[in-house]
Amino acid sequence: MPRKKPEPKPIPIDSIKHADESRTNIPTKELRDFVADDEHEPKMKLYRRNPDLDPQLVWRGKDEQDSQALEVPVVPVYIQEKIHPQAIIQDIKRYAKQDQPATFDLFGSDFNGLDFEQLIEFYQHQQKWQNRMILGDSLQIMASLAEKEGLKGQVQMIYIDPPYGIKFGSNWQVSTRKRDVKDGKAEDLTRQPEQIRAFRDTWALGIHSYLAYLRDRLVLARELLTESGSVFVQIGDENVHHVRELLDEVFGTKNFIAEIIFTKTGSQAGDFIQPINDYICWYAKDKKLAKYRPLFSIREKTNDYSPDPLTSIDTSESTFTFHFQGNRFHPGKNAHWKTPNMERLNTANRIVAQKTQIRFKKYWSDFPVVYFSNIWDDLGGASGMVYVVQTTPKAIQRCLLMTTDPGDLVLDPTCGSGTTAYVAEQWGRRWITCDTSRVALALARTRLMTAKYPYYRLKDSKAGIKQGFVYKTVPHVTLKAIANNEEIDTIHAKWQQKLAPIQTQLNALLKQDWQEWEIPREPEKAWTKKAKDLLAQWWQLKQQRQQEIDGSIAKHSSTETLYDQPYEDKKRVRVTGPFTVESLSPHRMLTTDASVEEIKAQMRPQIKKADSFETLILDNLKQSGVENTVKNERLTFERLEPYAGNWIHAEGEYTDKQGETKQVAVFIGPEHGTVSPLHIKEATKEAVKGFGFDVLVICGFAFDPHVSEEARNYGKKLVVLLTKMNPDLTMGEDLLKKTGSGNLFMVFGEPDIQPVDAETGKLKPLSNGQYQIEILGVDIYDPSKGIVNSHSTDDIACWFIDTNYDGESFFVRQVYFTGAGDPYQKLKSVLKAEIDEAAWAEIYATKSRPFEKPATGKIAVKVINHYGDEVLKVFGV
Repeated sequence: MPRKKPEPKPIPIDSIKHADESRTNIPTKELRDFVADDEHEPKMKLYRRNPDLDPQLVWRGKDEQDSQALEVPVVPVYIQEKIHPQAIIQDIKRYAKQDQPATFDLFGSDFNGLDFEQLIEFYQHQQKWQNRMILGDSLQIMASLAEKEGLKGQVQMIYIDPPYGIKFGSNWQVSTRKRDVKDGKAEDLTRQPEQIRAFRDTWALGIHSYLAYLRDRLVLARELLTESGSVFVQIGDENVHHVRELLDEVFGTKNFIAEIIFTKTGSQAGDFIQPINDYICWYAKDKKLAKYRPLFSIREKTNDYSPDPLTSIDTSESTFTFHFQGNRFHPGKNAHWKTPNMERLNTANRIVAQKTQIRFKKYWSDFPVVYFSNIWDDLGGASGMVYVVQTTPKAIQRCLLMTTDPGDLVLDPTCGSGTTAYVAEQWGRRWITCDTSRVALALARTRLMTAKYPYYRLKDSKAGIKQGFVYKTVPHVTLKAIANNEEIDTIHAKWQQKLAPIQTQLNALLKQDWQEWEIPREPEKAWTKKAKDLLAQWWQLKQQRQQEIDGSIAKHSSTETLYDQPYEDKKRVRVTGPFTVESLSPHRMLTTDASVEEIKAQMRPQIKKADSFETLILDNLKQSGVENTVKNERLTFERLEPYAGNWIHAEGEYTDKQGETKQVAVFIGPEHGTVSPLHIKEATKEAVKGFGFDVLVICGFAFDPHVSEEARNYGKKLVVLLTKMNPDLTMGEDLLKKTGSGNLFMVFGEPDIQPVDAETGKLKPLSNGQYQIEILGVDIYDPSKGIVNSHSTDDIACWFIDTNYDGESFFVRQVYFTGAGDPYQKLKSVLKAEIDEAAWAEIYATKSRPFEKPATGKIAVKVINHYGDEVLKVFGV
């Protein structure tokens, strides 16, 4: 009977937690109402310019900028999501095994650390550390990190990868599904729901705005760096000279370390020579204190030695005649030997004679590696690219390994596809990354949630990551170490007592006067047996002497740590540690027990905007119209004029595709806040009382997750269009070109989630008491026809469920990727014995896995489309 195969052992899944580190307790979007007024309101922080720096780069408007300090609003950052990839994978494993009870222990142990009273005392307590992904302007985020959260002087490395040129359109990806982006191509611009505020070709001042923008961020980067910290700026040849001058101005020329040149996979077509490289400019906060961990590449292995010079320029006490194997050698008139202990090198058999000089024998095993220079021609491009300008991880990895240790904090204010965060996570560094593009963060979030990393062995498993990994090492034998090793003399003298008598006997027997270096390796045929035996014995003893000398050399020489080669435990799997997704634009959650009049009184000052902002919005709205995510469905205004109301800011009209004229009211949400359900309610009441409005356009930069439910209440009386305004509108008249082609006002769809009781709006349970939800599609309003069209779930990139929503934080407990691709591919291959194909298939479905009735009585569902737009829906059970 064949022996039954043993059950495969479960593969441990782990992640790195930075138990010794903490972060300032900041509000979640759910707890925003508990933020004190003085914390919520922006405070202006001034960063003094240094007019004494010379030379300086000059651009249009710089004199005016330098005449006053850099002024940055310090605003709160709000947590939107709490993600624990290890807990998500364990939930999938439990589902695959069926018999294991669900648990939320990981969320509780790795996120929660404060009771509720402390939890709402923001910026006063320290929480357990989680890495961070933040949506918003990098300047404001860095100011908030430095001033509100006490991270000034705490960041060890900053990696900045800004757009390379002035035609910035090609640097920004509009959808998670489409990486091929062309400059000036309409479909790559007009369907983008949220353009990146920085570095776009809609900036009227071109390179001048680019330089001003980048300099301000470099100033904040300097504030955040530790005294031993480094900043790296990746840039192309078009602007590398400008960036170097900016870095010189901000960090000082004395703190320049290197300009790294690295090659890419393909060249850029042109009429002349084709460039194949980019640059990384490396500056230190203080070069004298800069942390540096050298990296090496393996030298080509050889079995022989290479002759290295034994002399250096200029005379010294080491300028003397040296006798070697019967000849005299002198270093030269204006030179000296590298060591006065030349005889010891000879004793160690480390000198070789050439025609007119002697040299040092350097073996491959002495130092089998070579230091990296500033030319990196072995990188190639990024594999498996998901983002239009994705950087190869190797480039960032080398920068990170050279300047940080495990547990150090790394910041990337230009997140993109999240390569810096990915690399930092792989190597046990803490990380913060930010971007103004929702598409970029959507891609980065997916990449990190589904990543699989090698499990590197910790130096001290109890102490955790702070003690670092166990690294491979290589010997570093130097001429100096050998020359100063006195033990070699002792070893030589000991063996000489055995070798000298044999040498004397051999010379007497063969009637020779051989010196040690003259004794042949092989005997001649005519020799007697005794002579042959003596020769063999002599060489055997000499080899033993050399082995002991070589052992002493190795013992007294140093080693080099290979920081990019830690020992790996291939029987374990590591995933991304706990991290949060955060934003400068919180979704405000209004409590039902708050007085309506109180809330109205709080909000009314936000509605009364400066005329300049209101005029800017209306001018652009009139020119751009309102679009949705479907091509050629646009509401184009024929007339739009200011309206003297308390909540309505403008009124106008447009003609739909049926030729019917529609009356439109426009509400403009807070410039620095969130559109709430009460905004919808009050604006709708005013619109209904007005002169027959058909459509109410609600414009806002951010929306409370409940506004869509409020908007549906008025469907029969009034069509309410929730319209997201592009953040570029905050740049003002000076920097925003009104081209008419920008996608500045966008209506986006809302998911249809079932099964929901039509009367109560609560989820319906399954027959066994569990719950299961399904996304049936996306409802998108067509403003040109005035109807709601149901679209498939193809527009959904991913959706998350918090199956035990407590109203304080959104924990991502179940994850589903309905978009293209297979983000869990690497983990699937490793865990195939524990999680079957059917369980993995559930991750790519529009129907959730069953879950128990939540103890909180609520669940929350977040749906994200390919443009990075998010909708959050909360359901009772």
